Amino acid sequence: MQTDFLIIGSGLAGLTYALKIAEAFPDKEVTVITKSFLEDTNTAYAQGGVATVWDFENDSFEKHISDTLVAGDGLCDEELVASIIYEGPERLKELIAYGTQFDKDPDGDYSLGREGGHSENRVLHHKDITGREIERAIAAKARNTKNMRILEKHYVIDIITQHHFGYLVTKSTTDITCYGVYMLNEKNNTVEKCLAPTTVLATGGCGQAYRTTTNPRVATGDGVAMVYRAKGRVENMEFIQFHPTALFEAGVSPSFLITEAVRGDGGILRNHKGEAFMEKYDERKDLAPRDIVARAIDNEMKQEGKEYVYLDCRHMDYEKFLHHFPNINEKCLSLNIDIRKDMIPVAPAAHYSCGGIKVDGHGRTTILNLYACGECSSTGLHGANRLASNSLLEAMVYGHRVYEHVRRYMQNGGYKSFRESMSHNEVPDWISKSTTDPKEMILITQSRKELELTMSDYVGIVRNNVRLERAMKRLDLLFEETEQLFRTTKVSPQLCELRNLISVAYLIVKGAQFRKESRGLHFNTDYPEKSNIVQDIIL
Repeated sequence: MQTDFLIIGSGLAGLTYALKIAEAFPDKEVTVITKSFLEDTNTAYAQGGVATVWDFENDSFEKHISDTLVAGDGLCDEELVASIIYEGPERLKELIAYGTQFDKDPDGDYSLGREGGHSENRVLHHKDITGREIERAIAAKARNTKNMRILEKHYVIDIITQHHFGYLVTKSTTDITCYGVYMLNEKNNTVEKCLAPTTVLATGGCGQAYRTTTNPRVATGDGVAMVYRAKGRVENMEFIQFHPTALFEAGVSPSFLITEAVRGDGGILRNHKGEAFMEKYDERKDLAPRDIVARAIDNEMKQEGKEYVYLDCRHMDYEKFLHHFPNINEKCLSLNIDIRKDMIPVAPAAHYSCGGIKVDGHGRTTILNLYACGECSSTGLHGANRLASNSLLEAMVYGHRVYEHVRRYMQNGGYKSFRESMSHNEVPDWISKSTTDPKEMILITQSRKELELTMSDYVGIVRNNVRLERAMKRLDLLFEETEQLFRTTKVSPQLCELRNLISVAYLIVKGAQFRKESRGLHFNTDYPEKSNIVQDIIL
């Protein structure tokens, strides 16, 4: 299969790019590949909203920039942060034009929420299902775009580079080039190749590396793992954000998210003694940045020997709560929790990867003709800790920036360059390592459970050198066992996801071992202080 534009992933970042490039080149084919269904993305699980400066009477770009830099704890790219925040309102207008419905006040103005780390109300939202509303709007527009081909239930195994032509490719190779991808068509269980002049990775996060996560089952770090295998650059993977308030349900994954906006509207965290404890940890109390709140909750749980703390909403206006958070209320009632008289049990859960595939200001990776945007990428916006609701902002802006760069590239001879390179390199078909089906699926499922437990127990909110060393030893064994399985059995989504999760887990642990300090989301009790040397950990 050959296409003009190739996108892997169907969340806000990927579809922003896809819709724009399809409109710019109506006579060209745009192909979107998703391993599940078009609407099954990390974007669809976002509750809070989109952070951008909208109320210029009370807010300003400078305030939003400052809040982002404070949350990022010294690792943000200040110039890039400013450029993204200044661009935000324009991109948001486009999202509204696609049909996204954000909540409005009775006077007709957009209702602006406030979340942890923000100095002003600037989060546009759709009740407590903002991501689902955004995904609905952009997916509907994508399905109605005539020159867009959507391949659902197609699992991308690897990006195609010179390595597949038999050439030696290493980290020091300066011209690693992407020609497309190998993908498993789950409808007929065959591996196909899809070639394109440019490929965009928008594959989302990697929360499934942990036992407890707010991420959907599709969030297995596929894009990051594929780029790392292809010898592309990945950075700052040690910065995994744990959302402080996931609804505690023992053994349930993914965890139901209790959006930070609940605390923005007045929710108070309490321990099992009923004490409001956040004032002990930060003067901003319950609206401190997520890394601080998550560590505070973790400490309270350990002190009391409990698996959760409480979020108290009993004092809040119930009618207002019902209007803003109808799904949270419905979920709580399904568990016999009446927020008017009961507190909500909550605990931190893996939520967002602040590191990822290293990209420049245009979304270009270190592999030629390969771009990345959204959570799988590392742009410099989030630094050591993402400011709440900045992720959807970044997805919109970088989806647009990748579009602008690819459009210029194609208009300046990109097609010709691709055809010339392909004429010298015939891409081989996927060679199955074996025709044998896995005899026991338990080998895959059990390894995945071991991986999740290892990461949760040893590489969670608080880390130390001994835990990290133990995690690495266990990951080494899982890697060897899984690679042996990959060599001797038929390829499957379950096996590929396990492989990718092991690679991502390795990158998280290795990044954590290299960082000899505590900064942002990475807290190591052996190095409790912040270093004076600011560095990105590039692997």
